[in-house]
Amino acid sequence: MKKRYLIPLILIGAAIVLTAAGRLSQGFADFYAANIFPYISLPYVFLSGLLPFSLGEVMIVAALVLFLVGIPVMIILLIFMKKSRGTVASVSVSAVLWILAFVVVTESLNCFTLYGCTRFSERYFTAKEHDNEELKQLYSMLIDEANELALQVPRDEHDRFVLTIDAEAECKRAMKKASEEYPQLRGYYPKPKPIMFSYFMSQTGTAGMYFPFSMESTYNADMVPEIQPEVICHEFAHLKGFMQEDEANFISFVATQGSDEPQVKYSGCLDALEYVHNQIYENGVQSGFELTDRISPQVQNDWFRFLPDNYWEENEDKEVFDTDAVSAFSESASDTSMKLNGVEDGVRSYSRMVNLLLDYYFPPEE
Repeated sequence: MKKRYLIPLILIGAAIVLTAAGRLSQGFADFYAANIFPYISLPYVFLSGLLPFSLGEVMIVAALVLFLVGIPVMIILLIFMKKSRGTVASVSVSAVLWILAFVVVTESLNCFTLYGCTRFSERYFTAKEHDNEELKQLYSMLIDEANELALQVPRDEHDRFVLTIDAEAECKRAMKKASEEYPQLRGYYPKPKPIMFSYFMSQTGTAGMYFPFSMESTYNADMVPEIQPEVICHEFAHLKGFMQEDEANFISFVATQGSDEPQVKYSGCLDALEYVHNQIYENGVQSGFELTDRISPQVQNDWFRFLPDNYWEENEDKEVFDTDAVSAFSESASDTSMKLNGVEDGVRSYSRMVNLLLDYYFPPEE
């Protein structure tokens, strides 16, 4: 077999073995995360971070163009270039194998293998069952915190929170401070990048995205800026090897709450409050419903905001595909991907952040 076929096949096989080892052996996955991944990710993160645009987004667009244009061109060449069909077929197969090798290897090194690591809760907390009373207490605590922070942040003429800080710089500081408690968060943090095709991101209901094949943290440029601190810290957590969404959510909360900047703290607190609020109502904690009345008018103006008012009406000319269809497909694809990576509850795992919050605030008694 020619080298141009053999080498990518060997790389793909090695990546599959690495992923399998990480899934079958938690000890190996932990060793990889602590001793190998940082040395692979650091130069990758630094180099891709030098670019002012998202390399990952460019790669995805290039792949789509290659698929839509390359396949028809290959078919045409195979039909009309009868004397060179062997060459055309050989080059095409080789190109596909090398592209596939790149995708499989980078996904394995920077994502798939890391899913086998010891759960964050097992690493830093002692397991404990939590009841609805503790959930109610957590809800009350977050309401009080949000109400207080709402009075410390700048607001517009509609009495809504306005972000006026350099979110990127403040989030880097917050993550470095959080690394004092969680050492895996130590190290270099690149510039988080806005996505050019943010409208499509909005259609999928996505605020941020981690690209394993370019090692970048990106965010939806169309979302309301006030949620940027929470989203950026979440994506930064992925860069440090925390692939589970609930863990990234929790790390973002801890980092934002440790910040000295009220705007960062408020952004993270609002996100946590939304998750706990939803859990209160999902669990049917009747006594917790009454606490909702304590939420201040300022907080009620700020929470559960993702996109600006009238966003869909003002951007309807950008809709190429039906938004409901895009949203449904995206959720299904994300759910399937997460389940294939061992996350049994798929996209519902985001809400497991509430369990981590309960572990954090209500540890077992000594």
